[in-house]
Amino acid sequence: MMGRTIFIDPGRCIGCQACVSACRECDSHRGKSMIHLDYTDEGSSVASLPTVCMHCEDPVAPCAEVCPADAILVTADGVVQQADTTRCIGCANCVNACPFGVPKIDLQAKLQMKCNLCYDRTAYGLAPMCATVCPTGALFYGTVEELQAERPGVQVADTFVFGESEVRTGVAMVVPAERVQWPVPGGLPVVEINGKDVRR
Repeated sequence: MMGRTIFIDPGRCIGCQACVSACRECDSHRGKSMIHLDYTDEGSSVASLPTVCMHCEDPVAPCAEVCPADAILVTADGVVQQADTTRCIGCANCVNACPFGVPKIDLQAKLQMKCNLCYDRTAYGLAPMCATVCPTGALFYGTVEELQAERPGVQVADTFVFGESEVRTGVAMVVPAERVQWPVPGGLPVVEINGKDVRR
């Protein structure tokens, strides 16, 4: 079972941007937010979703796997670090490899930037900045047992499918119990390739 990590509960997000502001205060990247607040159907809905690094585990984080400079390290406890500034060459391989769209390239600095689970805090048992300020609990830091004690009956997913690839993550998503499908399909459905319908 998962240890202490972030659980994302999209149904609780109100788009207040508190997580984005708090992330800017993190000492390792002060002034820049590593969390993205995505609006799923902007203009038609107020639905929003905080996007943090999912800290992929299986077989290894795709961003780290494709880094030609070995700039993205994974700690022994599974946290995928942001690129080491002394090694990153700004090639954007990690940006293209991430199935969740998390890493970004700082064009001025020519460096990759992404959430590292506030490792300067979580390594000492403190919650990440984003989870400490979330007023609705859309970002919950703890164990799955703590989450389920607070929210009885909740289901979580840490395995996602992207086409033929299955990705297991260190951060989990809260999934409505009545809509559970394992593993959880990620991304948008592919319906057409080169003009040919590929729906089954």
